[in-house]
Amino acid sequence: MKKIICIVGPTGVGKSDISLELAKMFNNEIINGDSVQVYKKLNIGSAKITDMKGIKHHLIDFLDLNKDYSVCDFQHDVRDLIEKIDRPMIVGGTGLYVKAALYNYEFDDVKRDLKEDESYIDIDTPSLYKMLVELDPNTTVDYNNRRRVIRAYIEAKNNNLLSSRKGKNEPLYDILMICLTADRTILYDRINKRVDKMIEMGLVDEVKSLRNEGYKAMQIGYKEINNYLDGLYDLNAAIEEIKKNTRHYAKRQITWFKNQMNAHMIDIMDSPLEKCINLINSFYNN
Repeated sequence: MKKIICIVGPTGVGKSDISLELAKMFNNEIINGDSVQVYKKLNIGSAKITDMKGIKHHLIDFLDLNKDYSVCDFQHDVRDLIEKIDRPMIVGGTGLYVKAALYNYEFDDVKRDLKEDESYIDIDTPSLYKMLVELDPNTTVDYNNRRRVIRAYIEAKNNNLLSSRKGKNEPLYDILMICLTADRTILYDRINKRVDKMIEMGLVDEVKSLRNEGYKAMQIGYKEINNYLDGLYDLNAAIEEIKKNTRHYAKRQITWFKNQMNAHMIDIMDSPLEKCINLINSFYNN
């Protein structure tokens, strides 16, 4: 079986920096495992890597904003890349995407009924997710992926629970899953500081530029600034909303990786690079 290294973990934990060091050391090519960073122009708000240190990256900053890109699309693209790359390394925090690519997840090819999607326009995503959980308590759908939540809810209404599909825990490759973690206080402090840095780097201007092009991004970071620009609250309130929503998202990510992935949990405050190196050496030499 093809050997795959994965560096996962919550947002803000430092996956990019450590993965670059590891990829350089072990001659890996990196496949992006973040559902937002696939898109062009979503740079500051997605904390998209700018200096790749000469490491070849795939599935990052390649898709126009008006293009749909589902977890099924990601699954196909990653599997194609795995066949072509000698030593692939997946790095990212979108747990469903990573797992769907590496495990025997099955997706149907039924076309989406956009008119049916529009019937939920007046219901916010948290409420939709709550409705989904009532029908499918074991759902593993990404809480922030509105389209995916709607799709899963529609399927659940038709007694087709996506969580009941077989094969989701059957790996297709020899996988070393490393999850970087941190004490919640430390992680939340890192998140808060990163949001402040995004503002300093020009997140507001990035959102304004997207709006001028007719695109109103609704991912965390973009949604709150859009609400600020729409006059729903002031900038300070928007910044606090970004921090709060990012912290909540990080908490859900941690829960996912603990429950859904057979991962080695490595604390970023406890010699993470050294521990990762030891794990990877053992993995490749086994």
